[in-house]
Parts: sequence; C-alpha cells; structure tokens
Amino acid sequence: MSEVRRLFVCTNQKSGVGEDVAKALKKELKIQGLKKLLTGGEKQRVRVQTCNCLDLCKQCKKGAGAALIVYPEGTAYGNVRPGDATEIVAEHLGRGHVIKRLRIDH
Repeated sequence: MSEVRRLFVCTNQKSGVGEDVAKALKKELKIQGLKKLLTGGEKQRVRVQTCNCLDLCKQCKKGAGAALIVYPEGTAYGNVRPGDATEIVAEHLGRGHVIKRLRIDH
C-alpha cells in the first residue's frame, strides 16, 4: 500500500513567499531523494500543495514567512521561508523530527 504525505503551504501572503516556499520544498525533495521513499516497508510519496489559507495567521505572528501543515500527522509550521526547506525536508520528512523553532500550535 502506498501512503501519501502532503505539505500544504499557504500562499495568501502579499509578498508571495508561500509560492517561493512551495518551490523550495519541491526542489529539496528532489535533491534529497525524498519525493518517493520506503518507510517501514511502505512506499511513501510526498506532495507539496499550495492553498489559499490555512487560518494560521494569528499563530504564525504574520511574520515574513508562510504557514504550512504536514499531513497526515498535522504538524503546523509558521513563518517558514524558502531557506527553511532544506531543514524541513531533511529533519521532518527524512528523520521524523519536528523542527521546534518553526512549530506552531493550531
């Protein structure tokens, strides 16, 4: 059975940073070879999807970055910038470690 993990990235900022974050995440998934992987004997695909609003602006502190949610676990990150993509892909998706400095409650 194949499982799909999704990263939903908010693109509702005036700066357009959400689009840049989504592009950076997609690029890192390819670079790190984690777009398709085998976890615990299960095939896993990772998809990055943009959306208009995640309703996380208050928790995100309206910083210069974007909000994103990783599913199926539901981990929310705020104020994410394109430069954070490498760490999110390597640590969260690759090793299963939540990135505490970006994590927000929702």
